[in-house]
Amino acid sequence: MLLLEVISGERLPKPERGKMRVHKINNVNKALDFIASKGVKLVSIGAEEIVDGNAKMTLGMIWTIILRFAIQDISVEETSAKEGLLLWCQRKTAPYKNVNVQNFHISWKDGLAFNALIHRHRPDLIDYDSLRKDDPITNLNNAFEVAEKHLDIPKMLDAEDIVGTLRPDEKAIMTYVSCFYHAFSGAQKAETAANRICKVLAVNQENEQMMEDYEKLASDLLEWIRRTIPWLENRTQEKTVNDMQAKQEDFRDYRRVHKPPKVQEKCQLEISFNTLQTKLRLSNRPAFMPSEGRMVSDINTAWHNLEGAEKGYEEWILSEIRRLERLEHLAEKFHQKAAIHESWTDGKEAMLTQKDYETSTLSEVKALLRKHEAFESDLAAHQDRVEQIAAIAQELNELDYYDAASVNARCSKICDQWDNLGALTHSRKDSLERTEKQLESIDELYLEYAKRAAPFNNWMEGAMEDLQDMFIVHNIDEIQGLITAHEQFKETLPEANKEREAIQSIQAEVQKIAQSNGIKLSGGNPYTSITPQSIDNKWEKAMAMVPQRDKALQEELNKQNSNDTLRATFATQANAVGAYIQAKMEEIGRISIEMNGTLEDQLTHLREYQQNIMSYMPEINKLEADHQHIQEALIFDNKYTSYTMEHLRVGWEQLLTTIARTINEVENQILTRDAKGISQEQLYEYRASFNHFDKNHSGALNNEEFKACLISLGYDVENDKQKRSGQMVSDDFRALLISTGNSLGDSEFNRIMGLVDPNSTGSVTFQAFIDFMSRETTDTDTADQVIASFKILAGDKNYITADELRRELPPDQAEYCIARMAPYSGPDAVPGALDYMSFSTALYGESDL
Repeated sequence: MLLLEVISGERLPKPERGKMRVHKINNVNKALDFIASKGVKLVSIGAEEIVDGNAKMTLGMIWTIILRFAIQDISVEETSAKEGLLLWCQRKTAPYKNVNVQNFHISWKDGLAFNALIHRHRPDLIDYDSLRKDDPITNLNNAFEVAEKHLDIPKMLDAEDIVGTLRPDEKAIMTYVSCFYHAFSGAQKAETAANRICKVLAVNQENEQMMEDYEKLASDLLEWIRRTIPWLENRTQEKTVNDMQAKQEDFRDYRRVHKPPKVQEKCQLEISFNTLQTKLRLSNRPAFMPSEGRMVSDINTAWHNLEGAEKGYEEWILSEIRRLERLEHLAEKFHQKAAIHESWTDGKEAMLTQKDYETSTLSEVKALLRKHEAFESDLAAHQDRVEQIAAIAQELNELDYYDAASVNARCSKICDQWDNLGALTHSRKDSLERTEKQLESIDELYLEYAKRAAPFNNWMEGAMEDLQDMFIVHNIDEIQGLITAHEQFKETLPEANKEREAIQSIQAEVQKIAQSNGIKLSGGNPYTSITPQSIDNKWEKAMAMVPQRDKALQEELNKQNSNDTLRATFATQANAVGAYIQAKMEEIGRISIEMNGTLEDQLTHLREYQQNIMSYMPEINKLEADHQHIQEALIFDNKYTSYTMEHLRVGWEQLLTTIARTINEVENQILTRDAKGISQEQLYEYRASFNHFDKNHSGALNNEEFKACLISLGYDVENDKQKRSGQMVSDDFRALLISTGNSLGDSEFNRIMGLVDPNSTGSVTFQAFIDFMSRETTDTDTADQVIASFKILAGDKNYITADELRRELPPDQAEYCIARMAPYSGPDAVPGALDYMSFSTALYGESDL
């Protein structure tokens, strides 16, 4: 009876104290009745045989007791007690060499199996590698002694008996092995609990690492954008075109070298964020909220500002180049006209201040007066040039020319000199007119010559000035206009030549009259300093400038034709690239909607599609090269295409980002499917329903489309406890539509929308739809399960200590828990007690760490 109380853990009826046979029989019967009450059938075993010392009966009864209370409760994967115990031994000793447990007799003769069981659970007690298969006695005694000393398992077997027997007693070994099973069963529960906690903590540590990586990458990208935008917003003006072109080259270097890696980082950041959120949802963790200012939307806003700054900077550079080019042209034109004017005015002040008329004859005075009239005509003709010089100087000031001070000084000097010339001219004319009455003789031929020679001379000077005039054009139409004007000028040359011959004929007539009348001419024409030789020289010089002007205009026409060829080349490539990008964007839209084959097939197809798109990169590079030639040629318009390089760059970046996002969506669907056990057929069903209600193929459902999609899948939100079955009979579906007015219940639908659209954007993406359906159809780990696991490790206490965590968990995860668990403050708290319950709920977002 004492044996039964010890092995069963229960109290038996009080035994009779007498020593007579009848007392012994009664006590044995009480024991047998207890055994029978436990469902054990005793066949041919009576109290008299036991009392009389029947060894066979006594041993049979003892084995029955052992089998019932020590072995029968053993169960592994719903097997019988013996099979379960054997399966447990096989699993525990599987990793050990020279151990192959197939039964409970000869498999244990060499003693290695006993040592392997102990070493598996308590490696600190056995040095398994020092044991030899050819020394069974030593192996057995080592196992028996260690079990008795450290595991409180009595030495039930004799090593020499086991080794000396061909087939050791199976029941004896089973009985002894069952003691090991019961000794280690508690450790097995702790190991299972520790494994669960390790799994949960490993997921949490991985998620935290991904969060840290996201925060760092987001901070680096935002810092780069913060540093880059001020550079792009710098509008410090340069003095020359070359300096601005150097800035333009720096901007090209930024576009080609510095920005592309940041585009990749931005795309990778979005992919990492989506993958992290998917993993958090799959592990039943709260969604990740980045630090303030580091949301994906914040990064997109910063990126948008960066691209706006880029566009503004590029437009400013081109505008500044045009402005400086215009300034340099105007400055050169100003100095050319100023030099011509200063050359013309050289000596005029001295001529107007001389008093030669005081000693001249009447004819000479009249000649001086006529000469002065011719000078006034010449002076008036030069008024336009002075006004042009002043107008150019004013325009240079308005355009903020860097050397405006010297231009203003020179212009002011010319204007002051011009005013002085006007005053001197008026003064000299008054003086000549006062003496005009004393002078009678006028040579009409000289006068006619002077009057015709002066305008013609001015015309030639103006023509030569126009033939040397600098020009700048930006297209074929402008150069054609200059060529047309030049051709019109050449058509006037025959009439001008007739005028030149007529002027020369006047001088010839003077010579003829002088010769015929014997008159000896003294000096030149008194009315003008323009000689026939100077007219002929200027005429020859002007005629020599005509072909030079023809050549310059033709060279500019060739240049503009070349520029037009560059425009056409760029337009052809840009139109092809633009059409390619648009076609690929439409194809990606169709692919993301159709999604044929398994998810792995879709992923493979999308990656091949991505590689196909990346193979088009040489065409983009070629277009960049064409665009660089366009900019180097200072071409600012293109009538052959509506595309700009900026539009195509944005389109190409959007194409790469869209295919990357589509691949990431399929990868997240694979993660969801594998983690939640969703079948391929279910995913097809979800995709088909989603695509059916996505009428505009936008990749997202609005509220009404999402509600209709839920109804089509049989989701009844009127009953909060009912989950989606996947199908509804027609009567149920009709009843659902009638009871809800052909719509889902407002409160339940608002709850669902809070899960799939937490930001209240009014649309539901396919990934959010899949996450919701996976949560509704599968089970996940919960905080209660983790709390139960910690409770096992804590020995059913409401708290756990640091030593217990270090004993049961790997070092890094034990320290992770100790650093984050709050002190336990319950009534049963002890020094160093930690609150594992609040820690577990915090893992799932139900409280704060």
